[in-house]
Amino acid sequence: MIEILLADDQKLIRAGFGALINAENDMRVIAECGTGAEALRLAKVHRPEIILMDIRMPDGDGLTATAKITAEPALAQSKVIILTTFELDEYISEAVRAGAAGFLVKDTEPTELLRAIRVVAEGDALLSPSVTKKMLAQFALQAHPLREPQGFSDLTERELEVLAAVAEGLNNAEIAERLFIAPLTAKTHVSRIMTKLSARDRAQLVVLGYESGLVKPGRAEG
Repeated sequence: MIEILLADDQKLIRAGFGALINAENDMRVIAECGTGAEALRLAKVHRPEIILMDIRMPDGDGLTATAKITAEPALAQSKVIILTTFELDEYISEAVRAGAAGFLVKDTEPTELLRAIRVVAEGDALLSPSVTKKMLAQFALQAHPLREPQGFSDLTERELEVLAAVAEGLNNAEIAERLFIAPLTAKTHVSRIMTKLSARDRAQLVVLGYESGLVKPGRAEG
């Protein structure tokens, strides 16, 4: 059972999401709140697998709460999915840097929201297609100084290939097909890369892939 914490300052939104989630057989809402500070407190109490986090909330916004949650060792198994009505570029990059494993707009189809919860619960990162496009465009339009992440020099040639594929948005099955390896092998490579680079999830690997210069903006759109 996937246990979920809802953090949104609009009660109607929480009620809608709660009804949708609790109607599923494999997930349930175990707590809800309307502030960033309360989200952090409840996360520590309940240690949910998934936290659906709004950005604009009183008493600590969702990005600040996400950063504090992902920095808490005791909450290492809690994954944050940012839910917002906005698709502003700065929110996307800040959410990923804060450690969010997913970013979806609130007008996402209900089936897509449920899929996002399951995908993130299984250990993958999830960005809606429109958000992914915006994030890649951001790297293309802005001058980001290249930097070599700590542990980057420890990656093998194969791991660099896998990291590049992750940064382009490929999932494990697609990476396996491209590199002629088994999907399980691709998954193992991704796990080792995250360990070496101290990355929390695939979303952070995307950022590291671009910031290191391993992948150039625009390549994923080809």
